[in-house]
Amino acid sequence: MRALKTSVYKAGLETLWFTGAHRALRPVFGGVGAILMLHHVRPAEPREFAPNRLLEVTPDYLESVIERVRAQGFETLSLDQACDRLAGGGDIRPFVCFTFDDGYRDNADYAWPILKRHGVPFTLYLPTAFIDQEGELWWLVLEDTIRTQRSVTAQIAGRTVHFDCSTPALKREAWREIYWWLRSLPETELRAYVRDLAARHGLDFRDTCRRLCMTWDEVRALASDPLVTIGAHTVNHYMLAKFDCDTARAEMLGSKDRITSELGREVSHFAYPVGDPTSAGPRDFQMAAECGFRSAVTTRPGLIFPEHRDHLTALPRVSLNGEFQSLRYLDVLLSGAPFAFFNRFRRVNAA
Repeated sequence: MRALKTSVYKAGLETLWFTGAHRALRPVFGGVGAILMLHHVRPAEPREFAPNRLLEVTPDYLESVIERVRAQGFETLSLDQACDRLAGGGDIRPFVCFTFDDGYRDNADYAWPILKRHGVPFTLYLPTAFIDQEGELWWLVLEDTIRTQRSVTAQIAGRTVHFDCSTPALKREAWREIYWWLRSLPETELRAYVRDLAARHGLDFRDTCRRLCMTWDEVRALASDPLVTIGAHTVNHYMLAKFDCDTARAEMLGSKDRITSELGREVSHFAYPVGDPTSAGPRDFQMAAECGFRSAVTTRPGLIFPEHRDHLTALPRVSLNGEFQSLRYLDVLLSGAPFAFFNRFRRVNAA
């Protein structure tokens, strides 16, 4: 199903590109800027089973994106600069902000040198449990479990299911069934299930975190660069809308306070984990403002419009998706045309 949706979406982007419709629509739907969302930045590896491939782009693609947006007249701003511009309301030059979620070590190894060379400011959103090397990157732990096993036994909806994982195609089938069933569960149950599944197949969920995420010393090295803004991303990467108010507030403030304690600086920006409408909604947008965040970003697709000055804790982003690493697609997305249709021509979607 995901492959079909990807193909359909690519066909739509290609149609807008080859007809030139995106250029005609940009003055209407292009907004004043875009916040780009990335996760992993690392060299491509030939992997037949890579269900989380959408979360990674290559260093070469990142560099080409920087060059492309600047060639098209976009300024590269920090989030503070973008918020200032929205509040001021006078400067009409389009801008782009680069943001990276989860604190992956490859952001320091591959993305930082490129961004530094081009003088591009960027924001890293950190779930503090990940930097403590204790985080549950459950979607990657599930991938590691299926990838390393020739068969997986799972308890799904009260029944024992045995999955043959001896080929990449069979691994993809197992992933689809287990992953989407997990997404239907309360998050505490989801995480307990993945911990148990990994342990029964000889994997420690912490190993994935330690292998992929930065330490506090590595974060401090990045934070010493004036181009780098450190933002909060909760403590445990919880989908906040699925939790009660006290837990959600503790996750926001816990990450904010821990980063301030470790780095000795105020934390003004926040990203909602997962960030879709099932993971962050109006309650959470209001709570982020009450917790003192100047801005907070979702994963809802869209560009930034002047009206977002009144909704700074419900900002949309443009995903640089690993399955769409084409500058043609970037051009179409930054025109705003696909998002206009997706959002039913609403400039702000904070519901």
